[in-house]
Amino acid sequence: MCLAIGAGMVVGSLSSCATLPVYKTVTANNKISVPVSLFAQSDFQIIQPKDFYYNIGLRKEKDGTYTALLLKCTHADNQLTPMGNGFKCNQHGSAFDQEGEVKQGPAERSLKKYNTEIISGQIIIHLS
Repeated sequence: MCLAIGAGMVVGSLSSCATLPVYKTVTANNKISVPVSLFAQSDFQIIQPKDFYYNIGLRKEKDGTYTALLLKCTHADNQLTPMGNGFKCNQHGSAFDQEGEVKQGPAERSLKKYNTEIISGQIIIHLS
């Protein structure tokens, strides 16, 4: 399964790979809620909202804030794969850094970034 992902298959299948955690959740009122405790072992999580076509990469920053990026290539709307210090599109080779900035084309636009806030031990990702 992990090899299929490297070949460009759906990132949502990463739950079977030991290296990248996947948190499955739902959306409510255009928001996603993720427990802060999820980051006890890792500063990066793949968030897989139910009925949401693309995953969200959620990273804990050194200052305690969280960055949420839609893992959708801005060139061809393909699911992105986390790779070391960024994200890669297996369809045409676009690459993005951890901040969602383009590092290699053909993509020309940065990844969509969602606002986040922490409320009562939950990271709230605002989708609108």
